[in-house]
Amino acid sequence: MKKALAMTAAVMMLVSTVACSSGSKDTAGKPALAQDNKAEAAPRKVELKVFLGGLDRFRDQFDKYFAQFAEKEKKEKNIEVSFNTEFPGSENATQILKTRLATGDVPDIFSIHAVNDIPDYYKAGYLADLTSQPFAAKLQDGIKPIVSIDNKVVAVPMESLQWGYLYNKKIFNDLGLKPPSTLMEMKAVVQKLNDNKIKPFLLSYKESWIPQLFLPLAVGALVNTSHKDFIDKMNKSQGSFADVKEMFDIIDLVNANGTERAFEIGNDDGSADFAAGKAAMWVQGPWNANSILKANDKMEFGVAPLPINDDPKASLINVSVSTSLAMTSNGKNKEVALDMLNYILDDKDSNGLYQSLKFNPVSKNHTFKPYPWVEEAASYANKGLYYKDPSLPAAVKDEVGKALQAYFNKKMSKDDVIKDLDKTWKDANAAANKK
Repeated sequence: MKKALAMTAAVMMLVSTVACSSGSKDTAGKPALAQDNKAEAAPRKVELKVFLGGLDRFRDQFDKYFAQFAEKEKKEKNIEVSFNTEFPGSENATQILKTRLATGDVPDIFSIHAVNDIPDYYKAGYLADLTSQPFAAKLQDGIKPIVSIDNKVVAVPMESLQWGYLYNKKIFNDLGLKPPSTLMEMKAVVQKLNDNKIKPFLLSYKESWIPQLFLPLAVGALVNTSHKDFIDKMNKSQGSFADVKEMFDIIDLVNANGTERAFEIGNDDGSADFAAGKAAMWVQGPWNANSILKANDKMEFGVAPLPINDDPKASLINVSVSTSLAMTSNGKNKEVALDMLNYILDDKDSNGLYQSLKFNPVSKNHTFKPYPWVEEAASYANKGLYYKDPSLPAAVKDEVGKALQAYFNKKMSKDDVIKDLDKTWKDANAAANKK
C-alpha cells in the first residue's frame, strides 16, 4: 500500500513538473510569470490638458491625431492618456490663457503665437526649455529661430505662414487680371472688377482680429522700406502712427469696395462667401484654406502681397510662424506632454497631420508636397520680396482691430484711430517697464 502511494505521489510530481515546465514559457521563450505580470499591470492614467486657442476649425484633425498618440503611448509605455481639450475663439483666447497661467490653472500644452507671444511668456517664466527634445533638431533652419529665444527652443511650430491677401484665381483669370504690385495698380484692378459687377473685396469685420490684419501688413511693409525706425521709435514712446498715416490708403480702398453686411460676417461665414465667389479678394491669410475648401473643394485661390503704396518694393509677403505649441515649465504631466510635443513632429505621422491642416512643412523630415497657394507665396519669398512678421505689442494688435471696426462704422476718424493707437502703445511700454 505504501509502495502504491509512493508511486502515485511520484507520478503526480512528475506530471506537475512537466506541466509547469511546459507552461513556464510562452512561444517566444519568455517566462510566463513575467508575461502575466506585464499583462496584468494596470496602465498609468494621465489626463493631458491642451489649450488650442482659435483652432476650433481644426478640431477633427487634432482629435484624430491625439487619439493616435494615445494609442502609441499605451502600447509603448502602458500609459493611458485622455485629453481635456479646449478650443476658445481667437477673440478671447489670449486673455483666457493669461488668466489660467496667472491663477495656476495651467494647461499641460497650450498654443501661442510665436512672433507675438514668445518674448512675454518667456519673460514671465511660463515656457519650458525644449531645446534638448528630439523635435528641435528636425526644425527647418528658417523656422527654428522664430520659435527660439536666448538660443532656446521653446515651442513646436505648427503654422508657418507666408501671407498677404487671398484672391480668386478664376475671377482674375477670366478678366485677365494679375495681382497688382502697387496701390495704383490695385485701384485699376478694383475698377475692372466693379465694371464687371464683381465685388472687389470681401469684408468680414464681425470679429475684430480680422480688420486687425491690416496692421502687420501695413507696418511690416513700411518698416522694411520707407519707415525702418518706426517700431523702435514707438517702443521708446517717441513715434506716432501719424508717421505711417499712408496705411489708411489701402484700408480706405478696401472699405469703399467691399461686400455688404461687414459686421454680420465672421471668419467662418467669410470663408464660405469667399469660396462661393462673392468677392474677388479677401484681406485674410491661407490659414483659412481648410475652411474655404470645405465650403468649395474646387475653389482655386492664390496668395499675393498687399500693395500699401506706389512703391513696388513695399509689396511684400509677410513671413511668420503663428500657431505654436508650448509646454508649461512647471506642469505635473511633463513626461507625457513632452512625448506629445515630439509626436507633433513625428517623422512619419506628422506629414499627414500637417497636410490635413493645410499647413506648410516645418520639419526637415517633412516630405509632403505643399499646396499651390503655399508655393505661390513662397515664390515671392524666394525673390526676396518678404519681411518677417513685425513684433508688435499684443495690446496694440487687440486695440487696432476694435479701432478699425469703429473707423469702418464711422464712429472714429483717422486722427481718432491714430491717437488711440499711440496711447495704447505708450501704455504697453509703461506696463512692460514695470515688469
